[in-house]
Amino acid sequence: MSDGDKLQAQTLAVRAGQVRSQFNEHAEALYLTSSFVFENAAQAAARFSGDEAGNVYSRFTNPTVSVFQERLAALEGAEACVATASGMSAILSLVMALCSKGDHIVASSGVFGATQQLLGGIMPRFGIDSSFVGQSELAEWAAAIRPETKLLFVETPSNPLTAIADIAALAELAHAHGALLVVDNCFCTPILQQPLMLGADLVVHSATKYLDGQGRVLGGAVVGPKALVDEVYKFLRTAGPSLSPFNAWVLQKGLETLAIRMQAQSAGALELARWLEAQPRVERVYYPGLPSHPQHELAMRQQRSGGAVVSFEVCGGRSEAWTVVDHCRLLSITANLGDVKTTLTHPATTTHGRLSAEQRAAAGIGEGLLRVAVGLEAVVDLQNDLARGLALI
Repeated sequence: MSDGDKLQAQTLAVRAGQVRSQFNEHAEALYLTSSFVFENAAQAAARFSGDEAGNVYSRFTNPTVSVFQERLAALEGAEACVATASGMSAILSLVMALCSKGDHIVASSGVFGATQQLLGGIMPRFGIDSSFVGQSELAEWAAAIRPETKLLFVETPSNPLTAIADIAALAELAHAHGALLVVDNCFCTPILQQPLMLGADLVVHSATKYLDGQGRVLGGAVVGPKALVDEVYKFLRTAGPSLSPFNAWVLQKGLETLAIRMQAQSAGALELARWLEAQPRVERVYYPGLPSHPQHELAMRQQRSGGAVVSFEVCGGRSEAWTVVDHCRLLSITANLGDVKTTLTHPATTTHGRLSAEQRAAAGIGEGLLRVAVGLEAVVDLQNDLARGLALI
């Protein structure tokens, strides 16, 4: 194929970034090595200085990791990608690379619990302050911006309430104030949403989730323009929150089936969400693909489907929610998501359990809330499994 060919996402997920070795292997090779050998002292010096391209040390250069980075960049329509050890290390690396003492971040109050703790609890110790605002309230974002604001950070859809932010509007707002917009694209992946095409400056991923797709390994990534990604790469080269070659190889395999999985799991999630809306012991369902979702129209403009995560509130509180959880025999009770196996969690006591009661209230995380990340099982089996507990509350 020529450089001018514009390939579809399904093709990029299978073919982008592959480089074959002298053995001309069909599957991507796995390079399990800590370091690389140089031909002579001059080449070693040139590689370390960056004057000559090539692999040096697997903390910051590895062929297997490079294939994953190039493939994910291609899927997001980006110039560059740097892979990290986890999704949280991707966010940490981005903030440490692009922010300094005295800088300010505006973030959604609906970001993942660990992200809230990182931005609101840890980064202030290094002189980087954060303000948290309503996910979909553009006026709140605008009011929170200061002269020293460096980043606007949003996760859309949010975890676990699937609130939607207007990426294009936030990008315009950020750029008007000389700031950058960072979008956590974990829930949608580039198959369902491409934030860079909507004006975002950088995208972060927890590759642990849908990019892997089978709950096998941890990984993260920062994707965007080369100039910005290079700054994150410089931090990673020194600080070392790197993606291992083995994990990168597993994630490559995950990307190959990403498109078909996201399409199938999203279809299952929509079917389950419709069923949950009809259940008498369910107070509310949160799913962007439903017309009842407050940002349904916006979601359908900037996403290709509603995604694969459905959250819902049961009648009652923690006791009733735990009854549903404890009577499931099929759904996996675990905090991870993005797996082909459907997972179920009670956010208030797990993923968001370390937040204060006030922080959970601001994020809308109630005691009766449950999150289902729909996998590839038959939806009727998921319905029957949830119905067992729902019938007892």
